[in-house]
Amino acid sequence: MAHVLVTGANRGLGLEFVRQLLARGERVVATCRQPGRALPLNRLAGEYPGHLTVLPLTLPEPRSIAELARELDALDVRLGLLINNAGASVGGERFGTIALDGLRHAFDANAAGPLLLTQALAPRLDAHAKVVNLSSGLGSIAGTSALYTPSYAISKAALNMASKLLSIALAEHGAIVAALSPGWVRTDMGGANAPLGADESVAAMLRVIDRLRPADNGRFLAQTGAAIDW
Repeated sequence: MAHVLVTGANRGLGLEFVRQLLARGERVVATCRQPGRALPLNRLAGEYPGHLTVLPLTLPEPRSIAELARELDALDVRLGLLINNAGASVGGERFGTIALDGLRHAFDANAAGPLLLTQALAPRLDAHAKVVNLSSGLGSIAGTSALYTPSYAISKAALNMASKLLSIALAEHGAIVAALSPGWVRTDMGGANAPLGADESVAAMLRVIDRLRPADNGRFLAQTGAAIDW
């Protein structure tokens, strides 16, 4: 049975993906920086014995990515779905105070990490596997009308390009790659005023993921399934 791998699975949308995937019978590999401190994940591992494997991953650290790939090889895990959820935002940015460190941090987490991880795990992807990169409407150049969270927006636009390039690179293997926006969600990143709960967003995204077909390869979609302008 092919597994689902979810990055950034210790909280927020990543944790909710793991919960809902396990509830519907999937076998899941959940990654985060410090598995020993990921108490909700460890509780889920106890509730779903044999269905959840929790492994360390620090993106975009090459050694960490290589170690994860080796671990999956040792476990002989095949991936039917890779959800690149891990990401980061930079708070309090305003024009005139945008800093190189913030730009680098956002790019590393939101664009370089998913690209390099997918590249490394490509040999473990099952035939007709799906790769879903969690983007954001803020990464839409066409939809931008205000200077808001610039490092995050720029890095998500870069992730969209990475998604398109991956869709080309993996097409010969039959994989489907899509950039998917979760909407504005009540998480540590989204804040308390967001209209969507994590459970609502993830349930909607899973419906979209389940419906992905070869014609969707390389597309940028909302959690409703609607196309988002690049």
